[in-house]
Amino acid sequence: MNLNPMMHGVLELPWWGYVAVALAFTHVTIVAVTLFLHRGQAHRALEFHPLVSHFFRLWLWLTTGMKTREWVAVHRKHHARVETAEDPHSPQVHGLSRVLWGGVPLYRREAMRAETLERFGEGTPDDWLERNLYSRYVVLGLVLMALADLVLFGILPGSLIFGVQMAWIPFWAAGVINGVGHFHGYRNWQTDDASRNIVPWGILIGGEELHNNHHAYPSSAKLSNRWYEFDIGWLYLRLLELACLATVKRTPPKPRFVAPRLIPDLGMLQAVIAHRFHVLASYARAMRRIRVEQVEQLRTMGAMRAELAALWERSMASRDQLLKRLQDWCRRAEASGIAPLADFSQRLRRYA
Repeated sequence: MNLNPMMHGVLELPWWGYVAVALAFTHVTIVAVTLFLHRGQAHRALEFHPLVSHFFRLWLWLTTGMKTREWVAVHRKHHARVETAEDPHSPQVHGLSRVLWGGVPLYRREAMRAETLERFGEGTPDDWLERNLYSRYVVLGLVLMALADLVLFGILPGSLIFGVQMAWIPFWAAGVINGVGHFHGYRNWQTDDASRNIVPWGILIGGEELHNNHHAYPSSAKLSNRWYEFDIGWLYLRLLELACLATVKRTPPKPRFVAPRLIPDLGMLQAVIAHRFHVLASYARAMRRIRVEQVEQLRTMGAMRAELAALWERSMASRDQLLKRLQDWCRRAEASGIAPLADFSQRLRRYA
């Protein structure tokens, strides 16, 4: 132990030790954001043991200065108003550069709107600790974290570690996920927004890299959808479940198939709507079977796709009316003379 801890730090580490500490601290913060704030609080996809919840709340208070209610409200509004002028941080509206490098001001502007907090911030912690410490003395948490870094690691290493901690969430979460996650990458699902999976391995940002998957199934605790995708946040959740410290409530729905129905029924209608992104992905594969020069067939399939998608869009139609539309859609698809379309309709009859 060093005899002058205030100058050199209680813990004297090699240079790579300080790097490891900074990465470990920031990774815990990322995990707290993705598991507690995002999947748990914003989308109610899971529940934590009170000890785990309080640890995450304490850690976020020390390392980010974010209030749970504000973060949740801004994120829920993002989903409700995605890619519109009311979206708090859409790069399609504000531009990629502004969201990537100025995500924090966009977040703060929205978090200060009372109507946003009132409408989208329900159900977040409102206990004594939240009212009298975490939300009331935001700066105190950051000061305590800074002092701890300086005492443990010394003035220069501690200052650098604290600086990395302060910049990590604003850049990766407010910038990269909100910006790049709606601009560059690949898409598994044809959602009504510009969300993208940045890379198939969600490690650096806790699984949030799989952003298109999340927008397809926002209430799912698991963000990976394909066999080659990895969500490290899901790994942590499974470990917490094994330790009886977390309970997963929802995961992405998995399609189930039965023998083709002669007449589409309400069960088929419900299955098609529930698995709409899987249905659209299958439809896209069917369209790729048509050659480019078959213009009329492509035009027909494009129009039929729009009709099919209307089944799950906001409508005043009753279930019986939607069912009649689905029955008529299948009849016309199979009588179209377009083999890929007829084959798809037969597959559609198997959804259960």
